[in-house]
Amino acid sequence: MSVTPELDRRTLLRRAAAAGLLVTPAVGLLSACAGSEPTKSDDSGAAKSKDNPFGLKDDSAVKVVIFNGGLGDAWAKEDQVIFKAKHPNVTVNMSSTQKIKTEEQPKMATQPSDLVMNSGADMMDISTLINEGAIEPLDDLLTAPAWDSEGTVGDSLLPGTAADGTYQGKLYVVNVAYTVWGNWYNGALFAKEGWTPPKTFEEFFALAPKIKAKGMAPYVHDAVHGYYPRWAIMATVWKSAGKQAVVDIDNLKDNAWKADGVLPAIEVWEKMVKDKLLLPGKLDHTQSQQAWLDGKAAFIQVGTWLKNEMASTIPPGFEMKLSDYWGLGASDKAPKDVYAGAGEGFVVPSKAPNKAAAKEFLRAVLSKAGSAKFAELTKSLASTKGSGDNVQDSAIATANEVMKNAGSDLISIKLWNFYADLDKESQNLSAELMAGRLTAQQFVDKMQAAADKVAKDSSIKKQTRTA
Repeated sequence: MSVTPELDRRTLLRRAAAAGLLVTPAVGLLSACAGSEPTKSDDSGAAKSKDNPFGLKDDSAVKVVIFNGGLGDAWAKEDQVIFKAKHPNVTVNMSSTQKIKTEEQPKMATQPSDLVMNSGADMMDISTLINEGAIEPLDDLLTAPAWDSEGTVGDSLLPGTAADGTYQGKLYVVNVAYTVWGNWYNGALFAKEGWTPPKTFEEFFALAPKIKAKGMAPYVHDAVHGYYPRWAIMATVWKSAGKQAVVDIDNLKDNAWKADGVLPAIEVWEKMVKDKLLLPGKLDHTQSQQAWLDGKAAFIQVGTWLKNEMASTIPPGFEMKLSDYWGLGASDKAPKDVYAGAGEGFVVPSKAPNKAAAKEFLRAVLSKAGSAKFAELTKSLASTKGSGDNVQDSAIATANEVMKNAGSDLISIKLWNFYADLDKESQNLSAELMAGRLTAQQFVDKMQAAADKVAKDSSIKKQTRTA
């Protein structure tokens, strides 16, 4: 799959206001120094140059921790090869885990790993890490020369990648995967049955009886982790109520959850539950995905890591296809906006013993060679432009098609990373809604109350977004 020039231009316009705050001023600085004579770094490092912009010292070591979740870790091992080709005398100690917070957070105040992929259900809270000064700002990575292409690392990234890792005006998180979220279906099944993938909830509700007549549930979801249904719920809110409504929600504006279009967006999910269109059972993410692959449900919502996560159990002839999240129809304020952006973020602890090596390893991860291997091995886009150009796969192809038809903005929700307590409440309430224990009105009222509590708490540092 290729990322077309048209796509790049559209997405650049969407994210220019946010990403430009970081990238644009930095590019000028890089242009002035990238080709100049090497200068000496601090006493503990080596000479800085275009090929060694952070002063990485030979014969040093770097400890890299990879989150081994839906994307696996094979791609990271390829990055290790790429890194060693340029820095053969630097030792890379790489490990993989799903217990990031459990294993890495206790080390942050003493001697942490140099580079940590902070992802998964057991990830460390970013707002806490930033407020406590536990992780390093990484703006200098954006201004560094790209590993194997012209321009800077910042120039090489897909729009929104820098913005998605930016907090309080600084880049703290380097996201290496570019994810598109939406509703997945089996293209072979739909072709066989003559079903048209719906674009609105109204069309879904009309198709649901036909699906049920075939002995399938229309929809299945992760009923264990509340952040899974929350993605889809908030995407519906954005489409229905519009971008400004979500910006106001993120900024804790008074009565933001009561804006026009928010309640109707929650009501369609309430209807799905009341009409018994969900596959019964408290399934987690992989169990629900397997149920979908087994033909027990027609639709599941998740991101583009899905194919790699379930690669070993995809049945022969199953054609994984992605469609955009459904809107409500004519009343939608942002019907074509797509939920996409950068994720799977790396952080560099402030007390890491070899920050230069950590940043240099990130440069290798974001290289053209590294990102191409990422797309090939994960069947998902990397955050570097053109990562999927040579990958032939229906899942990636349909994700690209969703992006081609996208509107003027990318859907992005910030409150989850802004406020840990509000994040937890949003997960709990999303799970309760999908379990039928909350009405749409109760969901909205409780989210507003939770937001008000955070807004009135002077001990909580407030964050805002403008785009």
